[in-house]
Amino acid sequence: MIQLWETPAGGEVGETAEDFLRLLGGPRWIHLRGKDRSRTRAVATLLHGNEPSSLRALHRLLKESCRPATDILVLVAAVEAAREAPGFAHRMLPGTRDLNRCFAGPFTDAQGILAREILDGLKAGRPEALVDVHNTSGSGPAYGVGTRLEPPCLAITSLFAPRYVLTDIRLGSLMDATADLCPTATIECGGARSSAADDVALRGLERFLCSESVLATPGGRDVVVLEHPRRIRLAPGAQLAYSQAPVAGRTLTLRSDIDRFNSTVLPAGELIGWTNELGVLSAAGGRGFTPLGELFEVSNGRLCATRALQLFMATTDARMAEEDCVFYVVPV
Repeated sequence: MIQLWETPAGGEVGETAEDFLRLLGGPRWIHLRGKDRSRTRAVATLLHGNEPSSLRALHRLLKESCRPATDILVLVAAVEAAREAPGFAHRMLPGTRDLNRCFAGPFTDAQGILAREILDGLKAGRPEALVDVHNTSGSGPAYGVGTRLEPPCLAITSLFAPRYVLTDIRLGSLMDATADLCPTATIECGGARSSAADDVALRGLERFLCSESVLATPGGRDVVVLEHPRRIRLAPGAQLAYSQAPVAGRTLTLRSDIDRFNSTVLPAGELIGWTNELGVLSAAGGRGFTPLGELFEVSNGRLCATRALQLFMATTDARMAEEDCVFYVVPV
C-alpha cells in the first residue's frame, strides 16, 4: 500500500533531494493543504527512477513551505528504483516492468498492483488537473505531451513549455489512463543531467501549485502543437551502437550527436547513421500513419532522412533505446 504523508513541514523533508528520497522509503502520496480546500490538483513525480528533476523540484518547494492555491495530491512513485546504486540511474528495478507502461494492466505483478493503486488514489482524489513530470532520455528542450487537443491541456503545458505533442500512441502510460478523469499533460523537462531541466520542473511546478487557475492560462493560446508522432524502435535482434562512423558487428550505428536534433529540425537528406537495411527499425503510430520508407532511406550503407523531421526523445544511451525506443519523429 502507498503510504500517505500529510503536509510535511519544510524541516521534515531532509536537506537534499537524496535525503528526501531516503525519508520516503517507498512510493508515497503527499497531501498538501491549499488555500482553497474545495479543489484538488494532482502531480505525478518520479514514475521513472532515472528522471530526478521533478523530485528535486518537489523537494525544493516543500523545503520552502510553498502554500498552494488548492489542495495538492502528489505521487512519488519509483522511489526504490531511484535509490538503487549509484542513484537516479535505473528507470525501473532490474527484472520489473516499466511502471509507466502498466496503467492498462495486467494488474497482477508488483508494478501492475502499484499502477492500479495509483489510479484508485487519483480517482478518489477527483483532481481538476493532473501533470506528470518527466525527464527526456536525451538532451533537448522541454515540451508537453497529451492525448487530447483541448485548451486545458495546452494551458497546463504552457506553465512548463512552449510546445505540445498530440499523440494517439497508447503505451499503458498514466497519461493514457487519466485522460477521461481530468485534463492531463505529461511534461518532458529535458535531460536528466541538465540544470535547465531542473529549473523547468521547479518553475513549472511552482506555477501549477500556486496559480489560481491552471486550466485557462493565457499562455495556452501560444503553445505550438505537433501532431501524431511516430515511435521509432529497433527491430527484434537489431544491435545498436552510437559513433561517428559505422561500428563493426552492429546492424545499426546512429551518429553520436543524434540527440542534438531534439532541439532543431533534421533536414531532408541529413545523415542519421549507418546500416544495410531499413528493416532494423520499426515505426508505430496511429492516425495519419507515415510508413517508415517515407521517413528514412538507406543508400550505400547510409541511413538518411527523406524529408524534414522533428525528433523527440532521441537518446545516445543504447540501453534506453533498446528498452524503450530510439526516438519519436514528426514530419514537418
